Amino acid sequence: MGHPLPRQTSSADPGTDDDVGVEGPTLRKPPERQDSPCGRLPLAGPPTDLLDGVARWRRADTGAGLFRLRPVRLEADLPLLHGWMNDPAVAAFWELAGPASRTEAHVAAQLEGDGRSVPCLGLLDGVPMSYWELYRADLDPLARYCRVLPHDTGVHLLIGGARDRGRGLGTTLLDAVVRLVLEHRPRCARVLAEPDVRNHPSVAAFLAAGFRYREEVALPAKRAALMVRDRAAP
Repeated sequence: MGHPLPRQTSSADPGTDDDVGVEGPTLRKPPERQDSPCGRLPLAGPPTDLLDGVARWRRADTGAGLFRLRPVRLEADLPLLHGWMNDPAVAAFWELAGPASRTEAHVAAQLEGDGRSVPCLGLLDGVPMSYWELYRADLDPLARYCRVLPHDTGVHLLIGGARDRGRGLGTTLLDAVVRLVLEHRPRCARVLAEPDVRNHPSVAAFLAAGFRYREEVALPAKRAALMVRDRAAP
């Protein structure tokens, strides 16, 4: 949660003490449809059907404030996203530093695709402070490298501003987003993430949010820690 393979992945969130803001996409999602180990899934209906209408999901009341996901509006949101991607802490894992056109291309590929990946801003009490990519893991190139189940949902995250890192927001918001995914996507049994194994704070934040470490996966752009949170998890 760009170009086909490889996709720099980064489910941003740096750490138990949540230096979140650092983790990017590992296999950038191609616009064409991919086969998955589960078979070729039909893509009938409007694109939003693939992730069950993220734009309509409810707000979540968290200990940090009222949080909601809002799909990116590229023209209006690009300056903010471009600034975040050029923060050295973020750029180290997302690898999208540089001109605004680079960030624009990465986000536009998802907005103009078939709906398998939805880029969103995370708003806390109405203020944009994080960037999220929710994606269908079973329709993503990730499915070539590890076992996925139909309707598995993947998540990439970065906390944008340095002032929002290091105070526990990553774990809090990850938990909120997982609960939103499972509430609004009844066919989804698991939420997945694949942070870079070197990004220890990010891995720790996922663990604190109820994910379990499943295995290390060799992806084209990195070695990833496959993290899984099941519907049955608390």
